[in-house]
Amino acid sequence: MGHGDGRGRIVSSVDADDSGTSILHVDMDAFYAAVEVLDDPSLRGLPLIIGAPDGRSVVSSASYEARRYGVRAAMPVSQAIRLCPSAKIVPPHFHRYQAVSRQVMAIFESITPLVEPLSVDEAFLDVRGVRRLWGSPAQIAQLVRERVSEEVGITCSVGVAATKHVAKMASTISKPDGMLVIAASDTQAFLDPRPVRAMWGVGPKAAEALEGRGIRTIRDIRTSSTEMLDRAVGPALSARLVQLSRGEDARAVETERIEKSIGHEETFETDISDRAYLRAELLRLADRVAARLRKAQWETSTVAIKIRFDDFRTLSRSQTLAEPTAVGQRIGEAAQALFEQIERRDPVRLVGVRAEKLRPAGGGGIGLWDDDEDWRRVEGAVDDAVARFGSAMIGRARHLGRGDGRGAAQHPKAHGLD
Repeated sequence: MGHGDGRGRIVSSVDADDSGTSILHVDMDAFYAAVEVLDDPSLRGLPLIIGAPDGRSVVSSASYEARRYGVRAAMPVSQAIRLCPSAKIVPPHFHRYQAVSRQVMAIFESITPLVEPLSVDEAFLDVRGVRRLWGSPAQIAQLVRERVSEEVGITCSVGVAATKHVAKMASTISKPDGMLVIAASDTQAFLDPRPVRAMWGVGPKAAEALEGRGIRTIRDIRTSSTEMLDRAVGPALSARLVQLSRGEDARAVETERIEKSIGHEETFETDISDRAYLRAELLRLADRVAARLRKAQWETSTVAIKIRFDDFRTLSRSQTLAEPTAVGQRIGEAAQALFEQIERRDPVRLVGVRAEKLRPAGGGGIGLWDDDEDWRRVEGAVDDAVARFGSAMIGRARHLGRGDGRGAAQHPKAHGLD
């Protein structure tokens, strides 16, 4: 969910100058809320908050009507209700969102084979090879908007530019239900006055570090000294931001994405202080992560955990493994070891386990001694059983009676393949 509320949007006409462009960034408008309205038209025009109504969950998405009150994604639902008391709370229906996402992606792929999904509600399209079929990039962008509206029943915003970075920025500025075209020759003029926070990849901490040194616009990045930028955000990010500030972005649309991580998180109905219970939950989440790794034929080189306490402070820890693995026991042991390194003992609201730095399974082979051989055999048998009987019937004995997550709130965009 974007943070924009639709005010100050800038849009182009269909006959706008699109010379030198070939990349479209298409982003659904308030996607989860839009799907809920699609299924229940009586919700149209209301401030909607997508989240569990118990106040323990966080906001998954919100309609533009709610965003104008300051409601944002990842905000506690209780805080969102205080900001917008008239909002209607709608529980999320993630399977439905995935189904609508497949409809949208099918439209994209019917226009160009070069589609790179970023999440359930956004994608890059490279249209340079289909211009004879569909027209100019701006005309194709308009076609995408019309087809999504007519065939799916929701709206999207499209940025058209010469690079992925500028196209993504343009789609954000045109939201909701708009199109912004940035001709290649206009790229620098478009970028220069934009705030550093508008750059794709600049998070809140980096933005604060830049703004603290008086670097507030993209022009400021372009004209600042290398030394100042390095001190603000480090040499690696500094060099990347300078390139982007000049409109330089060589990244191509990748139709086969290499997944960066696989993870699962759980938000408890009540804060948990029982350390043994939390360790068991980390192991349970590790089993789920490992099962998805095996299904996708990946192994992980790094295990990370996320712990959110009752005051919403969140800590993350990660560990590089001696050998890549897709064994849940090994991932769980690493997650539990990371958890023990956290000295804070306050009640815990959320736990998460994530596999990072993925690589194809078996890439390094198996050594003369395989410490995980027994666990690999057991978990392989579990995979077979799950395929036959379903995941609800299979699990570790220690988890019997706990339920599936004790009120876990699943979020496919945040907790699935990133």
